[in-house]
Amino acid sequence: MEGATDAVLIVSETDDLHADALASTLREHHGLDPIRLDLRDFPAETGSFRLDKAGTNRAMSHIHGLDDVRAVWWRRPHPCRVPTGVRAADDEFRQAECDGFLQGMLWSIPAYWVNDPAAERTASRKIVQLETAQRAGFAIPETLITNDPDEARSFIESRCGPVVYKRTGTGRGEFSETRIITRSELHRLESIRSTPTTFQDYVEAGCDLRVVWVDGVEWSVRIDSQAGVGRIDSRLDTSVAFAPARLPPSVSKSLATLMGALGLSFGVVDLRLGSDGEYYFLEVNPQGQFAYLEIKTGLPLFASLANLLVRGDGAVAGW
Repeated sequence: MEGATDAVLIVSETDDLHADALASTLREHHGLDPIRLDLRDFPAETGSFRLDKAGTNRAMSHIHGLDDVRAVWWRRPHPCRVPTGVRAADDEFRQAECDGFLQGMLWSIPAYWVNDPAAERTASRKIVQLETAQRAGFAIPETLITNDPDEARSFIESRCGPVVYKRTGTGRGEFSETRIITRSELHRLESIRSTPTTFQDYVEAGCDLRVVWVDGVEWSVRIDSQAGVGRIDSRLDTSVAFAPARLPPSVSKSLATLMGALGLSFGVVDLRLGSDGEYYFLEVNPQGQFAYLEIKTGLPLFASLANLLVRGDGAVAGW
């Protein structure tokens, strides 16, 4: 992306604190008041796309300036909120038409996307992430993802150490923690037939790391997860020590290769430093939470993201 951005569009929930923080940063650091859009506002708010010899025009009744947008943070998009009727088939048709219209109108904007929606959709699949991370040079805990209870039981019983289980998808829903499966829980494996589940070797850790990737700029945070209740899942305890960290060059190279292969210019990456000294890849969330990392460490994460959207470069002077 070259030159200054005329307008920045943030697509997220109306009450998203990350979107609020970025909007504030854009106003303070760049004098820009971004356009905010929650896709659930459509079709209650009307929209139109017009194409003629003069070019294109995109309009929505409650916001202005879509044709001036030069950068988009595709933060937390939702399906349109379409009123339901009597027939389910009619509801599905209306939902598809509304989603297709609004996504098409937005995705056709010739802007710098963080992230490109098509790339993000593919990259959010955990199986794609794991296979790509291994090719990029990361160590990966031995993994089985299945809805076959017998396959899962065989995997668990074949391992010489503990096995964790966790969700496979990335859709919205209640928080689901990563847990070690116990022998008393094996009878519950029949339930995975309708919910494919991820099983992995448990990695004994020295610490966990969460890395905010801003198009080549890596902001790494060391989490002293083993000092609190989040020894298995570091998201469960934010009371432990958080500190800025640096990744070894080989790990940084693998991270850059991974994010390039996934087509992501932004993402929140979870790594685990094993007690064996190896850096294990766990996952990357293109829409991950990171505000608490800035609060805990003082790293200029929102300034970095704002710079990327405005200048095309996530570097921050003095860091």
